[in-house]
Amino acid sequence: MIDTIQLQQHVDDPPRIVRRITGWYADLLLVAFALLPAYLIAYLYYFQDSRLVFENHLFHEIAIGVATLEGLFVCYVTWQCYRRSGEPILRWLTLGFAGFAAIYAPHGAFTPLAHHNMWLFLLYGPASRFVMALLLFAGLLSYQSSPDALARREDRWFWSAWIVGFIVIDLLVAVLANSPFAGALGTRLALEGGAMVVSLVNVGCMLMRRLRSPLMLVFGVSVVAFGLSSFAFLLGKPWNHMWWLAHAIFAGGFLLLSYGIVQAFHTTHSFSTIYSQEELMARLRESMAHTESAVQELQRTNQKLEQLAAADPLTGAINRKMFIERVEREIMQAGTGEKPFSLLALDLDNLKRINSQFGRETGDQVLRSVVEICLDAVRPHDGIARVGGEEFMVLLPRAALDVALMIGERIRSAVQATPFTSGEERFSVTVSIGIAQYAHDGTTCDALMHAADERLNRAKNHGRNCVIAV
Repeated sequence: MIDTIQLQQHVDDPPRIVRRITGWYADLLLVAFALLPAYLIAYLYYFQDSRLVFENHLFHEIAIGVATLEGLFVCYVTWQCYRRSGEPILRWLTLGFAGFAAIYAPHGAFTPLAHHNMWLFLLYGPASRFVMALLLFAGLLSYQSSPDALARREDRWFWSAWIVGFIVIDLLVAVLANSPFAGALGTRLALEGGAMVVSLVNVGCMLMRRLRSPLMLVFGVSVVAFGLSSFAFLLGKPWNHMWWLAHAIFAGGFLLLSYGIVQAFHTTHSFSTIYSQEELMARLRESMAHTESAVQELQRTNQKLEQLAAADPLTGAINRKMFIERVEREIMQAGTGEKPFSLLALDLDNLKRINSQFGRETGDQVLRSVVEICLDAVRPHDGIARVGGEEFMVLLPRAALDVALMIGERIRSAVQATPFTSGEERFSVTVSIGIAQYAHDGTTCDALMHAADERLNRAKNHGRNCVIAV
């Protein structure tokens, strides 16, 4: 399966130059999309009369109200992500959304004062954008930092202190707006320009760190939109079309960043572990390779288990069930015209006396040795089964009676010639063997095994340590 996957990858992979060009094209599209608001700003600046205005207080109040509610909702979703992942960037994003909502709301609430106290109406917008830009920059600097401890995520004093801080900023903006220095000091230009500069620094920092994860690309495009919206606010005047366009650009960036937050919420609750298509394909290939390796290991384990289940744990010989299955296969092959085969029934002579005189451990060692002797004698065949306490059977494929008799004698003499020791005592053992041949003694497994057992009994009654084939 792994070879098939690798072959498919080799066949489907396009030339490297094509991949490089398409990568450049994708980057170009991303930059073009991020700079789309700049084209609109340039169009209004060069082809629209800046004196044209659209003043609608009710529409402005509704738009600001919707933006505030959305900011609170996204703030809550971001906080839920932060509670689960503990990523510092999500902490700062939560504060950024909260600060924006808390400071931006008065901008809509004071819309009716636009003609009576222009600065009280105007300053809350750039103040909210400046605070949000600073908090987003703090979040970017903390990207990929270690997760916060659980206690910090749930620290109510921490969050309460920030909320109080945002309220204090609201009060300070109100005091500044009602002071005689609000217009003279260029406060609006300073706040809006500060928001634009911080946004540009944000983008530059991302480029220097080469952050390319999917959600960070969303973050970067959103920050570009925030910077361009501040630039449009600097060019525009209250109620003219450039001013309204600045609102629309900021809303677009805010919606895009909200989309990234929602994607994190529905997947990993993290801003750093959302994968691109290339990463997903690489992880899929890695997972498939691991799966294939695990399947192969499982197959090897199953084979070992099958071998263990089919083998006698003492001697390593196959068990009676497996032996019968092999004999049945030989019967099927012999029925199609193959050469006949033979069975050998072996019984270790006087095993009980050996166990009684030298102990069961010595008797077990004798059994293991006899199986090894049999295996050496019948190679390349290995169809040796333990069918009783000291009784074994050997399958000899494509072996007629004369060949089986020769192999039986070889086994008998090899066993008799093998010396055994127990402590300082030396002794030898013998085996009795009975032989049956397919067709000559039957055509079923039961008939053949019965015939081999009957001749084994005759060999034991004949005095043991002999081979009987007829």
